[in-house]
Amino acid sequence: MSSEEKYKITRREFIRKGMQLSILIGLGSIAGGLITKTISEKTVWQLDTKKCTQCGRCATSCVKKPSAVKCFHAYDMCGYCDLCGGYFKPGTKDLTTAAENQLCPTSALKRKFIEEPFFEYEIDKELCIGCGKCVKGCGAFGNGSLQLQVSQDLCDNCNECSIARDCPSNAFSRVLSSDSYLMLGLRDSNKWKNKL
Repeated sequence: MSSEEKYKITRREFIRKGMQLSILIGLGSIAGGLITKTISEKTVWQLDTKKCTQCGRCATSCVKKPSAVKCFHAYDMCGYCDLCGGYFKPGTKDLTTAAENQLCPTSALKRKFIEEPFFEYEIDKELCIGCGKCVKGCGAFGNGSLQLQVSQDLCDNCNECSIARDCPSNAFSRVLSSDSYLMLGLRDSNKWKNKL
């Protein structure tokens, strides 16, 4: 076989190699785009409400005082109950707003009469310390509409989050800032977005 014949490429082989090269270039572009997007987009800390056990460490482990973890209220899920498990201490008979009846140690959960027999519950973010007592009460006796989450406008987004390090259920993770908050039971149209 002459040296010319040795390097001669058939038409079929030329097309096959061309297609392989095109596929490789396409895959490389997609991978490059994904890597660029991941690197260029900022990540933030979030609490996975499905893993959270309301242990109370969010209130004490955060470098912010009070904690950047706050209680959020998913109004879509709330039953607007008169006897709210997140608001009243267990065994409370007198359903008034007296401090001794409230589960929240800072009275951050506000109760407002709507119409008989419904009440609305709002969280005063300034007072909330992220202890999770109301969240635990709501989950135990209600439908879980009160949930803990990192308040992105307060979070310093530390490289090594002290709450994430102390969380016994590994509920903290970094997510892309464009992702919705990790919350239970919200309709797609009402997903909360991270605010930076």
